[in-house]
Amino acid sequence: MRVLLSTYGSRGDVEPLVGLAARLRESGAQVRVCAPPDEDFAQRLAHIDVPLVPVGPSARALTVAAPPPSSLPERAAAVIAGQLEAVTAAAEGCDVLVATGMLPAAAGALSVAEKLGIRSVSVTFQQLTLPSPGRPPLAYPGRPFPPEVTDNRVLWGLDAESVNALFGAALNTNRASIGLPPVDDVRDYVIGDRPWLATDPVLDPWQEPADLDVVQTGAWILPDRRPLPAGLEAFLADGAPPVYVGFGSIPTLASQDATQVAVEAVRAQGRRAVVARGWAGPGHALAPIDDRDDCFVVGEVNQQALFGRVAAVVHHGGAGTTTTATRAGSPQVVVPQTADQPYWAGRVARLGIGVALDGPTPTTESLSAALRTALAPETRVWATAVATMIRTDGAALAAQLLLDAAGR
Repeated sequence: MRVLLSTYGSRGDVEPLVGLAARLRESGAQVRVCAPPDEDFAQRLAHIDVPLVPVGPSARALTVAAPPPSSLPERAAAVIAGQLEAVTAAAEGCDVLVATGMLPAAAGALSVAEKLGIRSVSVTFQQLTLPSPGRPPLAYPGRPFPPEVTDNRVLWGLDAESVNALFGAALNTNRASIGLPPVDDVRDYVIGDRPWLATDPVLDPWQEPADLDVVQTGAWILPDRRPLPAGLEAFLADGAPPVYVGFGSIPTLASQDATQVAVEAVRAQGRRAVVARGWAGPGHALAPIDDRDDCFVVGEVNQQALFGRVAAVVHHGGAGTTTTATRAGSPQVVVPQTADQPYWAGRVARLGIGVALDGPTPTTESLSAALRTALAPETRVWATAVATMIRTDGAALAAQLLLDAAGR
């Protein structure tokens, strides 16, 4: 069987596909991945001998540039056009196409599958993009919902209108160029009749009743067997377990401030810190580091191995980091920055495995209080217990479902 996995986005949009690709290859399938041409993505895929088919501009460069919300339709048009070009070539001879990532990219990939007559699956790595009567949608930047509207079904209708306004013209222009009819409802086209939700059912339970027939597979995680750098190993061995501080690939001013405040709060607890660089470059992580030897700065690192050896994880609330920390049994302090991150922060708090801060710019006092709770023995005990409930077979299940679908 030949499978094409297609995405466009940040690390959180690519890493799960690495886990699925590895499982598919173990099952004898041929796999390609269409993703942004960033070197760290290529290296992750090369590690499992899966080729990267580059599509669009660098995701890192686009993220660091932080273009204004007003440019979203223009950027979406370029993303869709890039998908049609790269995915069409990569999908020739494939049996199944898996589409995920930012919505216009998924729309472009699914259009290619439609044109070529290939079976396709639409996947999300967080349920907030799936309409549900139990919660409101996320508003797109620059397109807030009317504050007087509180009915979730009405809000989801407004969300569909926003998606059409932002991406409809670009999608249908590109579809016309390959001989496909226009799409009336872009969001529903991308979601499809039976979307997959690649998240853990304990950490991220899909709520019924709902209007969608959702297949929840569990998170797609590749076991990471890379050793930790020698310098980091020496730092870990040279004292009590440190606190990890990292705010992912979104280089906002809030995350830079949060990094500095977090290091101060960690020091206030008498703890050392491991500080992760973000996509904003070395300055993003190095700013809070002085000539003291109680901080160690890391770049790309095996989080699965590291999180099992730290006292707590202070992070931004990305789906991947939240899942990895939960699986490791490490207490968490979540400082959500944007998008779905407040949702994951809330899940951590509700499960009792850590603390969610209110807003992206904490104070030393608020972070210190959160760390005291996270570092309490009872939080560690419960985080360890929840870790045993997290599924480890999500990627294997998804791979088997794809194999079964191709067989039919």
